[in-house]
Amino acid sequence: MRRLTVLGSTGSIGTSTLDVIRQNRDAYQVHALVAGTNINLLLDQIREFAPKAVVVADSQIQDRLAARLPETGQNPELSHGAQARVAAATADEVDFVMSAIVGVAGLEATYQAIVHGKSIGLANKETLVAGGGLVMDAVKKHGTQMIPVDSEHNGAHQCLRAGRREDVAKLILTASGGPFRTTPKERLQTVTVAEALNHPTWKMGRRITIDSATLMNKGFEVIEACWLFDFQPREVEVVVHPQSSVHAMVEYNDGSVIAQVCATDMRMPIQYALTYPARDPAPVPRMDWKTPRTWEFEPPDFDKFPLLRLAYRAQETGGAATCILNAADEIAVEAFLDERLSFPGIAEVVGETLEMVPNRTPSSVEEVLHIDMLSRQTARRLIQERTARHLIQERVSAVR
Repeated sequence: MRRLTVLGSTGSIGTSTLDVIRQNRDAYQVHALVAGTNINLLLDQIREFAPKAVVVADSQIQDRLAARLPETGQNPELSHGAQARVAAATADEVDFVMSAIVGVAGLEATYQAIVHGKSIGLANKETLVAGGGLVMDAVKKHGTQMIPVDSEHNGAHQCLRAGRREDVAKLILTASGGPFRTTPKERLQTVTVAEALNHPTWKMGRRITIDSATLMNKGFEVIEACWLFDFQPREVEVVVHPQSSVHAMVEYNDGSVIAQVCATDMRMPIQYALTYPARDPAPVPRMDWKTPRTWEFEPPDFDKFPLLRLAYRAQETGGAATCILNAADEIAVEAFLDERLSFPGIAEVVGETLEMVPNRTPSSVEEVLHIDMLSRQTARRLIQERTARHLIQERVSAVR
């Protein structure tokens, strides 16, 4: 029986992971649930899965959870904060960690789980985007098995099983294109938050939905793919595929292209990560080949979506460039969601932050987190300056 810690249990990947466990009660036991602030859902999860340990964001959330814990009939050990997340991920009883915390907050616990030899299901982008070199060095040093859960990387992992790595010509990642795939570039200046959050294919968290609208999410995936599969950025191609049925393709030297195709259901890659190298039946819809379908493929528009180009450039630059990229993007997306920044302004702030923050190669998780902090501070300052300039322009226009 596999014993799991779920980092990010109340998020979309976390709840899907628990649904896979729900379908296979005899195969899995939940040791720890690590969540943020969603107490109501966490209480339901504690009641159903009876974890030994539960970790939340801070002491106030822990106190509120403790007050309601008798409702569940369970008595797990409660704790909070970064060190508690690490403890939950590295506990002796645990052999598999699902890394699904959103943001750089998931980096340290995932890194320490790797160092302690736990098998990893990786759904946290920042682990590789912010700390790719450190993380992959640790994977190699400790012989850790890390299987990507993101649908595109999971698909790539499956396609790469078809042949030898040295026979691969390139990796192809598919993108839905987001809600603005056919929107003229000049219209993007005035798009609303609601429009940007209206993703045509996936239901996801707010930040990742905006990142999909800007294609930054695909840029992050290019960076992750380079680390996961030892590719150079030029060997990873992005193709827009609105139907989101083909998740990844691998082209081999002889011209053969192997594609991974499945329904748009995250429980399939989650179960693949849990059962690898086996392929157990998964609780997901099957493709209906009796239904006529059309699949479209087209190149991305780098001019309309400049963040994708910035992501390629950051990976080529190396050092901490991708860490700076990620931190600046998170702050810029937050400002857009708060209606303090325009949609094109996200890319502008990210680009300016990359120019302003000194780049260096981090040698520890602590240094990665320090660079992340500096990058966030720089992005916030840039946004404040833009806001101030905009107010001055408005006042000048009013006087005229």
